[in-house]
Amino acid sequence: MSLQWYPGHMTKARRELAALMPSQDVVIEVLDARLPGSSANPLVTELRRQTPCIKVLTKSDLADPEATKAWLQYLRSEPNVMAFEATTDRPQDTRQRISELTRGLARHRGPDKRVRALIAGVPNVGKSTLINTLMHRTVAAVGNKPAVTKQQQAVILKDGTTLTDSPGLMWPKIEDERGAFRLAFAGSIPDTAIDYLTIAIFGAQLVLERYASLTVARYKLAATPASAESLLSEIGRRRGAIRPGGIVDLHKAAEIFVHEFRSGAIGRISLELPPAARKDPLV
Repeated sequence: MSLQWYPGHMTKARRELAALMPSQDVVIEVLDARLPGSSANPLVTELRRQTPCIKVLTKSDLADPEATKAWLQYLRSEPNVMAFEATTDRPQDTRQRISELTRGLARHRGPDKRVRALIAGVPNVGKSTLINTLMHRTVAAVGNKPAVTKQQQAVILKDGTTLTDSPGLMWPKIEDERGAFRLAFAGSIPDTAIDYLTIAIFGAQLVLERYASLTVARYKLAATPASAESLLSEIGRRRGAIRPGGIVDLHKAAEIFVHEFRSGAIGRISLELPPAARKDPLV
């Protein structure tokens, strides 16, 4: 099964991003801490070229801390890149890190010139939430679904930085099928473009491979299920997703599993590791 999602407004967003990029001193790329590799848009890397980049791993409170640590080490090894993890419960830390890093990476602007920074990332990774955190107030629409922001908007931070928020941008063809499935499982591809059961089976296989104990605890299982389908069947039985005749409604169970993963109800789970740390094909 191939997953692709590239609505019309993203063509315009790509053109606007390409036109704006050369004038920026720093690019702030927002990544989902649960899948930093899959949520990194290759178009952003292509367009920013040598522009310094701050990679912010949002939703880190939902990710495996050890995996996040490995990703930060990996990202910081990239040339002209700084990286840190962020959560909504430490807004002051996030504001301080962004201010220090943008000034540090744009020393050529001098103390009297306003730093120009652009926020970019795929849909539903937390760009608008980050903007609101940096502004100390709500200036960007936030929603728990992709493509809430559909046009560029600029704000000026307290430290004088001009910050431009761009719409969530995918790329026209996702070559890595597993990466596309990770994006869908995490919520960066809208539910209208995916099949819940297919995505849930993919996610359940991955979670059982690396975080089986979390599923056993969450769903009060006697033992680790033998397969993704078995896990969804157990979830359906325990959550009342039963059709007439006592048949488990796997699609309903799939919805429950996907939503509980996205909310963090199952536990802190990362969907992939950086290349140097990969030990199995699922990551």
